[in-house]
Amino acid sequence: MAVFVAGEIMAELSDLYRKTVLAHNRDPHNHAPLEPCSHRAEGHNPVCGDRIRVYVRTGEDGRLEAVSFTGEACAICTASSSMMTDAVTGLDEAGVEALFHRLQTVLTDRASEGDALPGELPVLAGVRNFPGRTKCATLSWHTLLAALRGDETASSE
Repeated sequence: MAVFVAGEIMAELSDLYRKTVLAHNRDPHNHAPLEPCSHRAEGHNPVCGDRIRVYVRTGEDGRLEAVSFTGEACAICTASSSMMTDAVTGLDEAGVEALFHRLQTVLTDRASEGDALPGELPVLAGVRNFPGRTKCATLSWHTLLAALRGDETASSE
């Protein structure tokens, strides 16, 4: 029977967080303009300088058929944007909002479990260890929601 020490588990999770963020930063998914698109918005985080644009194409049923992003951003913002494009495809606006609120809870509440998030999003729970980077991890989500509302700009505020 193996005995796990809390520190060892935290180290493994931290390592997974680092590896996943770096992989998405090096080779982000859906990192290109999307044409044609039905919605787009630009987001800016003045604290660290992240600046991204999110592109969305919705179907007649209101579900997101395709989502992409472009821009210059830190590794956390780029990784979160990449994971977001995978996680939200197929959802409608209400589904995107619900998923974003779950992610926000995971990023800010130490008692929250990332297991409730789809795909690779649970690794973003590692951002809790760097509270100043929460805005980096959520900028693309704010920008996506702004685009779906018809707003052209968003910030991580």
